[in-house]
Amino acid sequence: MNLGTLLTRHARFRPDHTAVIFQNRRLNYFELNRSVNRLSNSFLYNGIRKGDKIATLLPNCLELFEVYWAVAKIGAVVVPLSPLLRGSGLASLLRDSDAVMIITNKSFVEILDPIRPEVPAISADRYVLIDRSGTEGYRNYHEMKDLASDQDPEEIEISDHDPYNIIYSSGTTGLPKGIVHTHYVRAMYCMIFSSSYRISPESVVLHSGSIVFNGAFLTLMPAMFVGATYILHPQFNAENMIETIQREQVTHVDVVPAQVIALLNSSRFSFDAFKSLEMFLCIGAPLLKEHKDELNRRLPGRFYELYGLTEGFVTILDKNDYAAKPTSVGCPPPFFEMRIMDENRREVPKGVVGEITGRGPILMPGYYKQPDLTESAIIDGWLYSGDLGYVDEDGYLYLVDRKKDMIISGGINVYPKDIEEIVAQHTAVREVAVFGIPHEKWGETPVAAVILHQPDSVTEEDLKDWINKRVGATFQRIHKVVFMDDFPRSTAGKTLKRVMRDEMQGISREA
Repeated sequence: MNLGTLLTRHARFRPDHTAVIFQNRRLNYFELNRSVNRLSNSFLYNGIRKGDKIATLLPNCLELFEVYWAVAKIGAVVVPLSPLLRGSGLASLLRDSDAVMIITNKSFVEILDPIRPEVPAISADRYVLIDRSGTEGYRNYHEMKDLASDQDPEEIEISDHDPYNIIYSSGTTGLPKGIVHTHYVRAMYCMIFSSSYRISPESVVLHSGSIVFNGAFLTLMPAMFVGATYILHPQFNAENMIETIQREQVTHVDVVPAQVIALLNSSRFSFDAFKSLEMFLCIGAPLLKEHKDELNRRLPGRFYELYGLTEGFVTILDKNDYAAKPTSVGCPPPFFEMRIMDENRREVPKGVVGEITGRGPILMPGYYKQPDLTESAIIDGWLYSGDLGYVDEDGYLYLVDRKKDMIISGGINVYPKDIEEIVAQHTAVREVAVFGIPHEKWGETPVAAVILHQPDSVTEEDLKDWINKRVGATFQRIHKVVFMDDFPRSTAGKTLKRVMRDEMQGISREA
């Protein structure tokens, strides 16, 4: 299950097939393997050994893509860090991960220089810039590569259970945790998701989100496993994405809900532009039914949805199951198991809400250097998700909400997603996020943050009244509507309700 063998294999058996496209660069598998070999050998020449941690602080770029495959060939471990990290938060993750090298670009020099004394494990000669022009105190990535051999590096024994990467959680539920994935886990990503998404050697896969986000690996790993073509954009842009899909005859894409909404609202969205697509996958957060219905009306027969945790459990709604289960997030793939548990860790009957737990072949071995947190997350081999849901008579999962997002108002559980489904039906609303704020009488009360299609198309009070006339119960009534130009989002594009909740603590707590 050595991931490092994949490019070597494709370079031999399909050398001329396009492997990766980034902006104006196109590399076939022979060229990509040769470039990755140079990087692997340069790591070895500079003292990187099996098990050493190499951190990256980069936006999407070809160099980041190469690092992912270069570490695999020598048994090193990649630690892709969010480009949004700053100061002590960045320094703490570099220390926590035991990184001995960091690869970055010039735009992060001013961020890294002040914290270098706080990360003594990274020696001065292991700060590496991908920019071709030099910067004092940093090695040059391309010069390192140019000095190295383009042949496969010396054979290094790599087992299934050797670590391949450490992915840090976004910290939306507390301090970031380093989630370890082994070569075996990522090999399971290769096989399970290529099968589930029908990715073949002839597929053309496009990714426009950040590849430091674990969701990127849902298509990245299977594309490289089967020897397909992988297109990487520098960042998400709806118009660029649509143009690329049409020009390159893209077959598979994955997006988060905010990107779905942006695509649907683009003037360039059309069936003709997307007719090559075989898969339109939504990941990262539940897509509201209002948007699902519009997408499936305008682009039928392509929609997949994945519910999952980086720690290692997923369900998939297949495109052929959508019509029968449109509000479901699917069922576990083969070799996965799922249970819905109550607070006493007892399985609940079908139709009853409880905590989603699961297990399967992509389960992490644990959080890096945090055995206590690992033991609280994985109990008797089952991953406890912290998410609430129920299953129907056919075993399909319906996501209710995250435990942390649930609002307790007057002792009653209020699920923000139920309210969001109603708000999204208003014609003026482009995007909505509902969360709770403190209330003196009720404990918590719901607030709706809203992005409008057009400014001033509805007032806050009118929208609040419209919502409250349509919610199913008095305890679901919105206390306040707040208009925003955009929501705070993670690198992965997820809406950060925690940030908005913290910013709105000053809203009146009076009844």
